[in-house]
Amino acid sequence: MMKKSMNTAQSGFTLIELIVVIVILGILAATALPKFANLGGDARVSSLQAAKGALSATAAMAHGKYLLKPEELNPVFEGKTINLRSTGYPAANQALVDAAGLEGFTVATETGTNTPTINTGEIAIIPKGIANTATGKTCFIKYTEAAAGGAPTISNAPDASQCE
Repeated sequence: MMKKSMNTAQSGFTLIELIVVIVILGILAATALPKFANLGGDARVSSLQAAKGALSATAAMAHGKYLLKPEELNPVFEGKTINLRSTGYPAANQALVDAAGLEGFTVATETGTNTPTINTGEIAIIPKGIANTATGKTCFIKYTEAAAGGAPTISNAPDASQCE
């Protein structure tokens, strides 16, 4: 008569062990998800910081060109004509934003329901994804034309919570 061996070794996980591992992974994912969900705000802040640098550089180059040729009040940068004010710095308008190479942004020229307060001689640059939303009122940078004897200012440095 044949003898069957009753020594069978168990391999793999039991169903209970598998469920416990899945629950632990679910808890870890739920804990980590809020950290990664806020990356949109951080990305918008970074893009606004880059836009601020591009506007500053474009304004400085335009002013430098004005100092060399004060009679030329409409210099061309990157195929775009910039309008200079009597201060020798660019006017606050779409042409400046275009010359700075800023794509993916909306230019607000007046105060609205979902735009920040904008005065004469100012423009607000808002990421396109949040333009015309409540977030667009807090997530922006503002270019203000130069006053006599001064340079233009680029103000407002939002943080990620203002850009979510």
